[in-house]
Amino acid sequence: MSAIVPLPTSDPSASRGDAVGSVKQQLSKIFKASLQATFPNEQDVDPLVSVSTAKFGDYQCNNAMGMWSKIKGKSTEFSNPNSIGQALVKNLPASEMIESTSVAKAGFINIILSNAWIAKHIERMLLNGIETWAPIIPVKRAVVDFSSPNIAKEMHVGHLRSTIIGDTLARMLEFSNVEVLRRNHVGDWGTQFGMLIEYLFEMSPNGEDAGRQAIGDLQDFYKASKKKFDEDASFKEKAQKAVVRLQGGELKYSNAWKEICEISRREFAQVYQRLGVRLVEKSFYNPYIPDAIRELDDKGLVVESEGARVIFIEGQQIPLIVVKSDGGYGYASTDLTAIRYRLREEKAEWIIYLTDVGQQNHFDMVFCAARRASWLPESVGSSFPKASHVGFGLVLGADGKRFRTRSSEVVRLVDLLDEAKNRCRKELEQRLENHGKLGEWTDHELEKTAEAVGYGAVKYADLKNNRLTNYTFSFDQMLNDKGNTAVYLLYAHARICSIIRKSNRDLEELKKGGGISLSHADERILGLHLVRFAEVVEEACLNLLPNVLCEYLYNLSETFTRFYTSCQVIGSAEESSRLLLCEATAVVMRQCFELLGIEPVYKI
Repeated sequence: MSAIVPLPTSDPSASRGDAVGSVKQQLSKIFKASLQATFPNEQDVDPLVSVSTAKFGDYQCNNAMGMWSKIKGKSTEFSNPNSIGQALVKNLPASEMIESTSVAKAGFINIILSNAWIAKHIERMLLNGIETWAPIIPVKRAVVDFSSPNIAKEMHVGHLRSTIIGDTLARMLEFSNVEVLRRNHVGDWGTQFGMLIEYLFEMSPNGEDAGRQAIGDLQDFYKASKKKFDEDASFKEKAQKAVVRLQGGELKYSNAWKEICEISRREFAQVYQRLGVRLVEKSFYNPYIPDAIRELDDKGLVVESEGARVIFIEGQQIPLIVVKSDGGYGYASTDLTAIRYRLREEKAEWIIYLTDVGQQNHFDMVFCAARRASWLPESVGSSFPKASHVGFGLVLGADGKRFRTRSSEVVRLVDLLDEAKNRCRKELEQRLENHGKLGEWTDHELEKTAEAVGYGAVKYADLKNNRLTNYTFSFDQMLNDKGNTAVYLLYAHARICSIIRKSNRDLEELKKGGGISLSHADERILGLHLVRFAEVVEEACLNLLPNVLCEYLYNLSETFTRFYTSCQVIGSAEESSRLLLCEATAVVMRQCFELLGIEPVYKI
């Protein structure tokens, strides 16, 4: 059963354009009216509508048992949950959505949607655009803090998950009419920055003009500075002092920091360009830290401990260090300041952080401190504003260990993406040559298709897994054209486009004058799956789980295959209706690809 997501008490649909909300939301509105009519003295009851997993209905309303527990002994009108279910059905307002209802013995109400309504809902979407199927969620502005690569270190496979998952969450929220502030928080002024700056000064004593030449290869520069930091006690001390001087705003140190950041930024851009990821770099919280700490201090949260200033969190053995013993700031200082800034200045209602699961405890402590400071509400749950940590597991190699090259280096993300594209191009050329079609493709078409499929395969292989689990990186598996892969799904979309092209029908005219019929069982199954799109996006958004959308997309492809196998399209008496079902499937698939950051292909 799908997760039951209570509706917001206010109705945000008024400001969300033509969006009508998900089927679940529309049914919930109907059952809310019935609940109010049946229990006029119980106004705070939210309808519990979910997708039905049984064969007795498409959806079900599960309020009867809970209401029975609430009113048992108070009323003589109802004798058991079933009688409550019967009363709720009796008080349902008239609706073209619902074909029929039935009440199970335990009071669960089974709902069968009207075929005519499903058909009309799809027809309206084809006319007015998939945007009208955007879910309505109770948030207007969110910050998504993701990717966050390390300055002076090249992006590698370890950054893959944060970047891909964060981009998809941002895309889903944006589709749901949420204003998303995409934040790439880089350049925290920790010890490694003092190390890098001092090493730059040693390599480039004549000034910053020689900085780029001195740094050269980022990876080599970082390794060399780290080696010196670990082996040279005098250098280590200078590096630690450099952090404090940087945080104090000394021009020489801030200019060196900017130089290192700029070189790193150009390296990161290569990856973001390949992935089609948009980010806004924000790493300017340092000037706000003293004021944030002062407020925490005024509220009695900061105490002295072993020369440092810390916040003790209940249940945690190690405190949050907000000012280190040398006067410098750490991650906790920056993260607390960023929360304060994002809530007060950027007016975010939801702040979402994407890092590996190993940082869960750190963020739990930061969020706890923010709640104690009254920056976040005391209650932890579905109310807004709130902050959420989106953790994810490791990317593993075939040996079950962290994914690395044969020389035990971390894998550069640019190299990984390019290899996926090159493998796809080779496979595509071989496939076309085998079918005698290679001459029909231009070099540009081959390259763009290889990029779409190759990069899409890397993304989908990650996103289809529950983010909390580790997954094994395998080019052979992710580039397979069978099974639950991006290659299979992209080719399935291209085949649907081919069916539509072969019909030689004007789809735009067909949308205006044609109608959809769902008389065949497999037509209805496909139609029902299509109209569930909005609530799947809603669930994936609110639970921060992109794999929910991947599962829907794969099941849609499988459902379409069953429909196409049993229902002739071109040349049939139902050609117009079935072509519209083909088009609706292609439109929803393309929107799924868009939300997952995958470029669709239209021919194979």
